[in-house]
Amino acid sequence: MMLERSGDHDFGYELHEGSPVRIQWHFYGQSELPVAVQTWEIPAGGFEGMHAHTENDIPLEEIYIVIEGTGCMRVDDETFDIATGDSVLARVGTSHDLRNTGDGPLKLLVVWGNPGTADYSNFGSAKLAQAARATFSANRPA
Repeated sequence: MMLERSGDHDFGYELHEGSPVRIQWHFYGQSELPVAVQTWEIPAGGFEGMHAHTENDIPLEEIYIVIEGTGCMRVDDETFDIATGDSVLARVGTSHDLRNTGDGPLKLLVVWGNPGTADYSNFGSAKLAQAARATFSANRPA
């Protein structure tokens, strides 16, 4: 199957003792990429549940990208208010929790897997991403 439509394979799930979440695991069992690619929908007032993926457990790194809505993400001792277009990285071993602080659903793209390295430096978009990060760092107030 080359196309999955929104909602084709979604299911309800309770993550880490949090509230029920709608999840669609895109191309489960079909993609050979070493990551899970999921969309989540957390209802107003819902939350993921504080948890960590440690070296002693299954060491996972997670990237959360907000597609729609607003929320609050706690990663260790830091708390971030997040909204559409924002992204948060939860590295292996960090305690983290995500909460929907808005009136409507919080929709996210969540990518997770075992940490590792890959070299994409020959791609034009990688070179531009590196330059954009350097420019941002150089112009960031001290």
